[in-house]
Amino acid sequence: MSTETPLVTEDRDGVRTLTLNRPDAFNSLTVRLKEELLAALEAAASDDAVRAVVLTGAGKAFCAGQDLKEHVGLLRAGDPAPLSTVEKHYNPIVTAITGLPKPIIAAVNGMAAGAGASFAYACDLRIAADTAKFLMAFASVGLTADSGAAWTLPRLIGYGRAMELMLLAKPVGAEEALRIGMVTQVVPTAAVLTTAQALAARLAAGPTSAYAKIKEAMLASAGGSLTEGLAVEGRTQAEAGATSDHLEAVEAFVAKREPNFTGR
Repeated sequence: MSTETPLVTEDRDGVRTLTLNRPDAFNSLTVRLKEELLAALEAAASDDAVRAVVLTGAGKAFCAGQDLKEHVGLLRAGDPAPLSTVEKHYNPIVTAITGLPKPIIAAVNGMAAGAGASFAYACDLRIAADTAKFLMAFASVGLTADSGAAWTLPRLIGYGRAMELMLLAKPVGAEEALRIGMVTQVVPTAAVLTTAQALAARLAAGPTSAYAKIKEAMLASAGGSLTEGLAVEGRTQAEAGATSDHLEAVEAFVAKREPNFTGR
């Protein structure tokens, strides 16, 4: 891949693969890459031809988080941009990932640190290479959590363990990540992207209209009361029940055939 393009997009079988493409810098996040990633996520959300998304990195790393060389240069110049990047870039990116009305899978091909790890936590599923490591290094550079990690990580692995990883900046290898529920599956490094793409293609052929409602209900219930969760479930179930996909699934069940889902 050309490193002149910090984000590479590829479409196949209803799956859009977004590749962070700064391998020489471990796919660390510059302003340009953050802006391109946000735009790409928004484009994928609105494109009916895209039925699932894979997020991965080029080279040996998934994403090392914030590009500290750019960051420190701006700080030294007195530029206020580094202090506004959470509000301007990271928060909208995580909102776009979690709110994407179709499944998104992180293919974690190597080190995922800081905001890079946070992006993976925000995805619906995570396929990790057996060489992958996750590192919450915010405290090591005198910062607190961002990119939604304080919300997503405890929901994946529990409050106490998430606090340990945050305070101690303790790296987590792939097998431990699988054991504690941080990732969905661990595969050999060479197979991580193809495994994620195959899973995404399977989801892309499914009832994506229902997947969008499932994501909406899960997101609402994760931060709300039972009463609020039940209300969202009731609404989204009624909406899902009115879709062509639901009717097709019922017709296919009665006819004892495979359903043909269209996402509508």
